Amino acid sequence: MEFKEKLKKYSETIIKIGANVQKGQMVIIRANIEAKDFVRSLTEEAYKAGAGDVDVIWRDDIVTRRKFEYASIETLSEVKKWTVDQYTDYIDSNAVFISVVGNDPNNLDGLDIEKIKASSIANSKAMKYFSTSLMSDKNSWCVVGAPTPAWAKVVFPELTEKEAVEKLWELIFYTTRIGEGDSIKGWKEHINELSRRAKYLNEKQFKYLKYSSKKGTNLTIELPKNHVWNAAGSGFNSKGISFTANMPTEEVFTLPHKDGINGVVYSTKALNYNGNIIDEFKLEFKNGKVVSYEAKKGYEVLKSLLETDEGALSLGEVALVPFDSPISNTNTMFFETLYDENASCHLALGRAYPTCLKDGEKMTEEELKERGANDSLVHVDFMVGDETLNIVGITESGEEVPVFTNGNWSN
Repeated sequence: MEFKEKLKKYSETIIKIGANVQKGQMVIIRANIEAKDFVRSLTEEAYKAGAGDVDVIWRDDIVTRRKFEYASIETLSEVKKWTVDQYTDYIDSNAVFISVVGNDPNNLDGLDIEKIKASSIANSKAMKYFSTSLMSDKNSWCVVGAPTPAWAKVVFPELTEKEAVEKLWELIFYTTRIGEGDSIKGWKEHINELSRRAKYLNEKQFKYLKYSSKKGTNLTIELPKNHVWNAAGSGFNSKGISFTANMPTEEVFTLPHKDGINGVVYSTKALNYNGNIIDEFKLEFKNGKVVSYEAKKGYEVLKSLLETDEGALSLGEVALVPFDSPISNTNTMFFETLYDENASCHLALGRAYPTCLKDGEKMTEEELKERGANDSLVHVDFMVGDETLNIVGITESGEEVPVFTNGNWSN
């Protein structure tokens, strides 16, 4: 199959399965300028599916780096009202959001961490309505990937730039089930399988999950009463329209009780956070909070993340992904969370998804907090799974049930 044909098929699958664009709906695409050909393909497929309007918001790694190099911390700490109003209008207009990832993982390496932190906090505060709406599935949203030369060269440093981009496209098509067969049918079958896993876990309603691995992870996570396991491919927005939040996706996920996390967990893959890499780190939790941490690479970046607010010291997500899965089996470190988190069991520092509690999307922030949901300005996934990870579920009665054995589902 020719590249152009695969790109069209990828775009069509995103529009129909990921975003599930409805007739007359506004589509917002956020992407790197180097993904322009892919964005043009997405735009065409969106209009062909009946979109009323497609609005593209571009970003550029070089422009972003220059801003953090030269702009003052005061400038970086300001978010214009018109920006907030723009995204508020998108939300209130029932727009669907497609985010195309693929930035240079090292784009902000070596720059002032305090500037990056100030900008991140300011944007998180200003865009709270937007982020809350998406995390509550008020609007449909989908995160997908497209290679850029800088990203591809980080993943495949031994290849030429052209070869690296071509190789990364091959893997993106593979991990998103774009091939000779019916991709849309394949995605529907895949979503049904993830939903089956989520249904099993929801029926069990484990009180605790116990993690252990040869790397040293020894962590117990309490799950709140009436928690809900979701599959990223089985979401519904506030109008009852289905969408797939991540493409690719291999996970089922829920939230932990913010005060019930104890023990030590080791990362198993590098984390790309705000244009910097954090790698080989461990976190120690006591009563839900990080009490100590280490990192062989990116310690100051990790420190900055954990200092964002009180909620950044706790967890907001527990996600289960088998080690034997398409992305993991590529044996590729993508340095991009969308792919790496779907190759490995992961946790997330920061805010919990309200949809992971029964009727959580209808609750106030205070009600969510009372039921154990963590709140924060951040939500940052990090990978903890490998081929030695074992997870045991413990029921209210104390029964222990294997959930993961040697990195994969136990049944």
